[in-house]
Amino acid sequence: MLTTFLTEKRIKIARSLAALMLATGMAFSLTGCASLEHTKIVLITGFTENELFRIEDRSCSKSEFMVYLVNTQNSYEAGFGDGIWNVNIGDNSMESYVKDKCLSTLAQVKAMNLLAVDSGIELSEAEISSANSAASEYFSSLTDDDKKAMCGITEETLQEMYQEYATAAKLYDYIIRDINPEISDDEARTITVEQIVLNAWELDSKGQKVALEGEARQSVKNNAQQILHQLNEGTDFSVLMEQYNEAEESTVSVGKGDVAPEIETAAFNLDNGEISSVIESNDTYVILKCISTFNREETEANKIRIVEEKKREVFGEQYDEFAAKLSKVLNEELYKKIHISENVEISDTNFFDIYRNHFSTE
Repeated sequence: MLTTFLTEKRIKIARSLAALMLATGMAFSLTGCASLEHTKIVLITGFTENELFRIEDRSCSKSEFMVYLVNTQNSYEAGFGDGIWNVNIGDNSMESYVKDKCLSTLAQVKAMNLLAVDSGIELSEAEISSANSAASEYFSSLTDDDKKAMCGITEETLQEMYQEYATAAKLYDYIIRDINPEISDDEARTITVEQIVLNAWELDSKGQKVALEGEARQSVKNNAQQILHQLNEGTDFSVLMEQYNEAEESTVSVGKGDVAPEIETAAFNLDNGEISSVIESNDTYVILKCISTFNREETEANKIRIVEEKKREVFGEQYDEFAAKLSKVLNEELYKKIHISENVEISDTNFFDIYRNHFSTE
């Protein structure tokens, strides 16, 4: 969770952003690994012109960062529209959130290339050729405005970026090569429920959630109990759900670890058609009705997610230990000056799509 103070709409956006980050190829299982984002930054002199950060002897230029930022901007606007930049994630602006994600990913790629050297991982001639072909294709697709927005990016720099990205991906695959756990149906089981959610919170002047107290909170709890009484008297769940549910979704699929423990326990103890009692969780009162105790399609998809999470955990343990020892410095003054260009027409050719096109069969 990005913050416990997101509105329901912003929670949905935040989850979609995380999925979009993965879909654009910007964080191939790097999530949660140590990076500049979680490191104490020491501002030092001696940066070359437009040098954004340095990890050991690996340097990142402003133009490299802008390639990531511009591509991410295009993906977010395609998914959510130009208005996405008016949304805040907690106390941070969307621009700040996206900038930090790009910085984190680039820092991880640079650090992974250092780990690749230590691990004896390097690209084959064929892989280098693929990276250079990707760079040539992407550079040829850029207009003069694109290149300007990316601070005069050159094909040579793009070649280095694609090679570094490919090396990071190869390192990840190498480290998790033997991780293929068997996931049982029970471990991955996903159930489908309908829900009636009553919120025991309100928004303050800053748009942040503030828990209700005293009589106000008791009133919400009493409403939930009254709804449960109507259900027990035979009123159709869908009718009351339509009338009272304050969550954005009415029907949800739930896997183990997806929700708060009290919600998970109640949900997984229900039989088909059974209705729960009133559950208090995270300043909400929830009533569930089980639609299906076993969703085969969602369960199979959840198995894949669990396996990938286990792979990330194995990789993260090795990577975090290595990355924690690295020297990391950020040109904070330059970083603060970088902004998303909302009024510049940028082509929608995607850096990461081209990478996948050249490496998907290798």
